[in-house]
Amino acid sequence: MPHSAASPLHRWRMPAIGLAIVLIVLGPFLIIHAATAQADRANQAVIHTYQVQTLIHWVSADARSLEGAAVARTRGVDTPLIHQRISDARDRILPNLDQVLVLTRDNPQQQARLGALRNTLEMRLARIDAVIESAESATGEQILEMIVVYPIQRLVQDTVAAEQALLTERKQAAERANRQADLASWTAMIVQLLLLLSASYFALRQQSGRLVAERHASRASARALVVLDSVREPIVLIDRDLRVVMHNAAFAELYGIGDEIRGQRLDAVGEGAWDNAETLRRLHDVLARDRELWDHRLNQSTVDGIERTMLLNARRMPLPDRDDVVVLITASDVTAQTLSERQIRDLNQQLEGKVEQVSDVNRELEAFSYSVSHDLRAPLRHIAGFADKLGRHLGTGVDEKTTHYLGVIGGSARRMSALIDDLLVYSRLGRSALRLQSVDLQSLVADTRAMLDSNAAAEHPGHRIEWNITPLPIVVGDENMLRQVWLNLLGNAVKYSTGSEPAQIHVDCRRVADGGYEFSVRDNGAGFDMQYAGKLFGVFQRLHSASEFPGTGVGLASVRRVLGRHGGRIWAESEPGKGATFHFTLPASVNEAGSTSTPGHSLT
Repeated sequence: MPHSAASPLHRWRMPAIGLAIVLIVLGPFLIIHAATAQADRANQAVIHTYQVQTLIHWVSADARSLEGAAVARTRGVDTPLIHQRISDARDRILPNLDQVLVLTRDNPQQQARLGALRNTLEMRLARIDAVIESAESATGEQILEMIVVYPIQRLVQDTVAAEQALLTERKQAAERANRQADLASWTAMIVQLLLLLSASYFALRQQSGRLVAERHASRASARALVVLDSVREPIVLIDRDLRVVMHNAAFAELYGIGDEIRGQRLDAVGEGAWDNAETLRRLHDVLARDRELWDHRLNQSTVDGIERTMLLNARRMPLPDRDDVVVLITASDVTAQTLSERQIRDLNQQLEGKVEQVSDVNRELEAFSYSVSHDLRAPLRHIAGFADKLGRHLGTGVDEKTTHYLGVIGGSARRMSALIDDLLVYSRLGRSALRLQSVDLQSLVADTRAMLDSNAAAEHPGHRIEWNITPLPIVVGDENMLRQVWLNLLGNAVKYSTGSEPAQIHVDCRRVADGGYEFSVRDNGAGFDMQYAGKLFGVFQRLHSASEFPGTGVGLASVRRVLGRHGGRIWAESEPGKGATFHFTLPASVNEAGSTSTPGHSLT
């Protein structure tokens, strides 16, 4: 059970158990007490009625006793027993009546009857006393007159009858109260039994839940130990005294120890492998100040005798079975990484030397390029210029062979100048830094196409070119270098399709899986044999003669260099007489939303 869900149950468990105990003990007691009290009150009421009836009968008996004694005196009986009888009855009759009045003070009707009875009884007693005083002269008629004039029997009977009615009601109430008390007793016993059963059920359930939780905790602990031992990085837990609390199998294997090191200080583990003042001080800081230790390097000699570089990480953490906190230390063996870093530093130093050498070579190439561009151009200009002057000097009277020789000299000089220009361009494409920016290829291709259309109209009047250019995106690159790519590829398509009427040039673009773009330039020109395709992108490599199609053989090499520097590549497909298709790739645009979305169009 998660801790967050168990906490409220743990908080309310003891109060709930206490409440159950109170209900088991106090509830039935209160029920039985209330029922018993009600039964006692009903029984007391019955006893009260019996007391009233007894006292009334005593009053009536004493009155009759006095009457009998008075009759006996009038007949001449004068004995101590008669005197005692009169005295006892006289002493008891009114106090008993007064006690009845006290007992029935909550009954107004009885009070009225008893009041009338007392008045009548007092007058009757007075008459009895008078008869007893004049016993010798009294007659039976006087006694009868006393009984008739001052009757008490009816009042006594009414009072007893009223009490008898109350007695019947109170007996019924007492019986109901007793039955209710018995019912309450049985109910209390049943409730108590149910509460006991419920408490026992919840106790057993709680005990079962605790056993299940203990089993889960034991299994979780076992899983944690298995996971801990399966980790190949050494792990150790230490307490505030830097004594080992727990470790995994990798730690024991690396330092050649067992479970007997638990309780030992860390600096005594592995024959002093951890006996490093700086490391121990940092671990003390983790314990005392709750600081974390990150990537602390420590050189150690392990059980295999190898000097290792360990990368230590440590942080403070609590354990559920301890009151104090411990420190979790993980050690990573970075010996190989350290050696690799050292080798990388050495290689970097060597690379810096190579870079310096390359820089020297580049400076020499710059000097060579400067020399080529200046020192070689002048002799070529002289050759071409003097060949023209010689032709004009000889005039029109020269033979055809001389004219051919002069033409070869001038054409070779011009071809050499073009080769020098293309070589300089090729060299600059490899050395100059990329100036990356967003390049709209749609506009770039349109400008290149306009320039090629103008040149084709001047060189080949009447030759017609049909262009089909799909929408092209915006990419990131060096605009001047990419312009050189399109100028070479579209220029080749125009040049090698001069023998086809009309020339058809298609420019396509599609998105590839990695997010980049694949472009293709297809023409219906001369084409080439695919067995020589490997020579296409080499410097000065041509598959057609200069007399058939002019060129220096540097353009496609320049295209491959530009695309390589942009992270792309180029390849070609062709058949002789059926045109050629050049494919190349470029990375995606930095602004996907800015890609051109102009609908496709066909240009003729």
